[in-house]
Amino acid sequence: MALNIKTIAKMAGVSVSTVSKIINNYSDVSEETKVRVLEIMKETGYTPSNSAKTLATKKSNLIGIIFAGKLNVDFTHPFFVEVLNSFKKQMGVLGYDLLFFSNEKFQGDDADYLGRCRHYQVDGCVIISGEEIEPSIKELDESDIPCIGVDIELFGEMSGHIMSDNYKMSSKVVEHFYLQGFRDLGFIGGSKESEISNKREAGYRNAMDSFGLPARAEWFQSGEDFHEASGYKAMTRLIQAGSLPRAIFAASDQIAIGAIQALQEHSLKVPDDVSIIGCDDIEACKYTTPKLTTIRQNKEKIGRLAALMLYDLIHKQSPISSFVVEPELIVRESCGSNTHHYGYFKE
Repeated sequence: MALNIKTIAKMAGVSVSTVSKIINNYSDVSEETKVRVLEIMKETGYTPSNSAKTLATKKSNLIGIIFAGKLNVDFTHPFFVEVLNSFKKQMGVLGYDLLFFSNEKFQGDDADYLGRCRHYQVDGCVIISGEEIEPSIKELDESDIPCIGVDIELFGEMSGHIMSDNYKMSSKVVEHFYLQGFRDLGFIGGSKESEISNKREAGYRNAMDSFGLPARAEWFQSGEDFHEASGYKAMTRLIQAGSLPRAIFAASDQIAIGAIQALQEHSLKVPDDVSIIGCDDIEACKYTTPKLTTIRQNKEKIGRLAALMLYDLIHKQSPISSFVVEPELIVRESCGSNTHHYGYFKE
């Protein structure tokens, strides 16, 4: 006879839900029934499965991970990998496992994240920012499933989000360039559809305007995504146009690394000819030549906060909230090695 929760219930002469309540240590079962069921489980060697535990608690202890958008970062972006590592560790301490949702076969109207979350009975979801967001993300955001967005704003009744202050990071970059004496500034962003890239560009333009610096259209470039190839192509276009800004803010470290490669291949020096600042502070920044000045997003903090915020949403322990993490300028060799007088962190 196959051992499962139904078998134990039949042997004990009780309902499946009663066995599940005993497994989950509920108090509304008589001591006599509890002793009888536990004795049968001991004699048969039955070990409760997660599904058996879920029956009474209605909790699966599963958290869904969704990389949103038709174009998404998946496991290829170091920033989000580090955020997820921190999130995984904190969720592990809280007793949860992670379930990753694929979207290769589910695009557009077929994505149905809400239906799949209900099928797997996830207790909550983390949604990672992407581009060309599927309509089903909005449906999930508006549902009763607790959700936390990372770099994507969610406003549902059971949702919250966490992100770095994109406007402030751009302002810090312009201030640093200004203090270095640079007045001809450029920008290389991700795709034109990227909300995060657009926010960083808007913050950059606003900060330039505050310092009275003109924004020349030809020095503002968009890429295809946040990866090295986009930075390389965008910088190559700038070089071939025959006019270069003195300093450039790249919307990601990977874009900055690609841009530096293009400059070096054209015998231009960083920072002597063009200074560059990236964004994220991925591990590779310490090992590029020159070492990359960047805006640090606190990846460990973002991951832990996302986990704790989601846990509170699941357990209704605090009001729904959103959180903005303070960015930090990390000065290395690609832009301004003498700025310690201005109170910036220097590595």
